[in-house]
Amino acid sequence: MIDHLGVPARDLARSRAFFLAALAPLGIGVVMDVTAEQTGGSAHVGFGANGKPFFWLGDGHPAGGPVHVAFTAETPEAVRLFHRAAIAAGGTDNGAPGLRPHYHPDYYAAFIVDPDGNNVEAVCHTAG
Repeated sequence: MIDHLGVPARDLARSRAFFLAALAPLGIGVVMDVTAEQTGGSAHVGFGANGKPFFWLGDGHPAGGPVHVAFTAETPEAVRLFHRAAIAAGGTDNGAPGLRPHYHPDYYAAFIVDPDGNNVEAVCHTAG
């Protein structure tokens, strides 16, 4: 089980705004901000739900290569809203909302490329 995941951001403010908009339809928002002064080096923003940050963006580290991260969506409609919000926030379509039966019959997902080139997915496992 993964407790949390950290991803570097070239422009933390831009990435914060992107994910704030893109993840809102999934019930995920900013839970915590940590300043460079607090860490002694770099700033971070923690996204999560119910007071628990599980997806962190951080500055001060060069982005290596693109990563893939998938967020759980409760319904196919939430997947569609994520896709729409992420594009409106500056993301690039990397796979329109729809079934991906090659994973399993009810795998309903959408994919976006974020401002740092990462592949971000919202997935619902109960589409049928």
